[in-house]
Amino acid sequence: MARRYGLRARLVAGTVLVATAAVAATAWLAVYGTTTSINRQQESVRGHYPYVYQALIDYAATHPDWTSAGPLIAGLSADLAHDGLRIALTTADGRPVVGPSGAPGSAGTAYPSVAVDPLTIDRTLAAVRFRDGINPLVVGPFQLTPPEHGDLTVLAERAAACLRRHRVAVDVAEVTSGRPYLRIPEARAPRACTGLLAEGDGYVGFSDSPTVTPTATERAALRQLALLARKCIDPRGAARLSLDGTGQVTTGAAQDPKARQCLVDARRQMLRSYVAPTAFLSIVPAGDRTGTEVGLSSAGALRIAGAAGIVAVLTVGVALLLADRVIRPVHALTVAARRMRAGDRSARAGTTAGWEIAELTAAFNEMAEHVAGTERQRRELTSDISHELRNPLNTIRGWLIAAHDGVADLDPELVSSLLAETALLHRLVDDLRDLALADAGELRLEPVELNLADLLRHVAATGSGRVTVQAPPRLLLVADPIRIRQAVGNLVANAERYTPPDGSITVRARRVESVVVIDVADTGPGIAAADLPHVFDRFWRADKSRNRRTGGTGLGLAVVRKLAEAHGGTVSAVSTPGAGSTFTLRLPAAKEPA
Repeated sequence: MARRYGLRARLVAGTVLVATAAVAATAWLAVYGTTTSINRQQESVRGHYPYVYQALIDYAATHPDWTSAGPLIAGLSADLAHDGLRIALTTADGRPVVGPSGAPGSAGTAYPSVAVDPLTIDRTLAAVRFRDGINPLVVGPFQLTPPEHGDLTVLAERAAACLRRHRVAVDVAEVTSGRPYLRIPEARAPRACTGLLAEGDGYVGFSDSPTVTPTATERAALRQLALLARKCIDPRGAARLSLDGTGQVTTGAAQDPKARQCLVDARRQMLRSYVAPTAFLSIVPAGDRTGTEVGLSSAGALRIAGAAGIVAVLTVGVALLLADRVIRPVHALTVAARRMRAGDRSARAGTTAGWEIAELTAAFNEMAEHVAGTERQRRELTSDISHELRNPLNTIRGWLIAAHDGVADLDPELVSSLLAETALLHRLVDDLRDLALADAGELRLEPVELNLADLLRHVAATGSGRVTVQAPPRLLLVADPIRIRQAVGNLVANAERYTPPDGSITVRARRVESVVVIDVADTGPGIAAADLPHVFDRFWRADKSRNRRTGGTGLGLAVVRKLAEAHGGTVSAVSTPGAGSTFTLRLPAAKEPA
């Protein structure tokens, strides 16, 4: 009784604890989840800025305005829509440049704006740290004409071919302006190829070449740049403006920080008309929600506490009602289990409950029935084995005693009879061994591809001469030939025992889709419908008197079933009393050759 109340107290305490924790956790998770969701959305916004920014500065570097940026903005917006975000691209005064308007990142919003200017790159967002903060895609007046590009390409290919002939690994690359250059791992090219780097008005350099000879277009652009930089760069430095191997502008005064910045400013002034105007990018959630953290007010906390108290009271009441309904059937199960442990195999548990405890009680009673049935089978099996062994042993022992006492002579006929009894014992032991191995999952098979028709004809030839085989000339099967011969032989031997001398036995084999079907049909007395479910049980006979006039050990059909299952197949039987029986063996067929 103390245990029952202990269980009730545990149920009540546990339920109250779970209910209270559930309410509190739900409230906390609601607040925490909302805050986390908003913060995660802000992280998503910050994570999308580099990708969108890179795409926009590349567009601005190659277009003089934003008029054709619609498809690009649409594609970026589609990518961001999956995360509930949108793009706002505006001018300095907040007017939309292209795409949806609103939320330009003005003061007060939680999502800042970023200037999109290919001539002044934001180094924190750009995936590549561009030299001097200018996007190299901005070409401007340095764009080569088609003839110039063609001439330099020819030079580059000639030089590359020469280098490859000298076993120098080389790659021909090209900058945005159309100027090709060579990339090689060695610091210098072989002398035999240096003459091919220059021809006429052009020069092809390497990626690390300090200077190259500019084309007419590039010289004009350099003169324009020198004119813009003349106010802050010494004329002699301005005159030395040149291009390196990759088309970047260099000058002898570039080591001076002021001169270098002056040159950058001059380049921006020269290239400004070739790029799109500066725009401001903002990425905001749809609806422009902010990441303000959600808190829990005092009134909300009191409401949660009140709800938790009500739930706790209701939980206590329900737990008290359920405790007795759980304890009574559990107690009945305990009593029944103790009776079974004491040896009472008839012990069963009863309950009037209609929920999960009823399923537990039913499962216990099924287990008790199974245990009782297993015990009966064990006793019957022990009795059957001892009976099957006793008869031939008594026969052999009796005749041997008679021969020893001189009462009987060991003539050929008696020796033949004793050998038959010995063979029966041997077959019984072999069958028991096969069944034991099959039960333990240790029955070994050595499957090979065989022609079943040949095997069936061999089995028929070892019979009494009444067996007829009906099978196609070639019927392939992957199986252990010894075990299949044993299974079919057992079926044929069983049919011969129960078929009268004037009867017939037919073995039919055929392929049905991916299964080989073997039928062993006889014209014997047949099997009653009530006996059919037991024909594959061990030591089972319809003749309860165990008359041995038909021979057999009572294990042959049980062995057939285990052998069929070991091959992934099945065996079944149908019978009509007075008209004979048919045993059917189904086995997986071998794949037909292509």
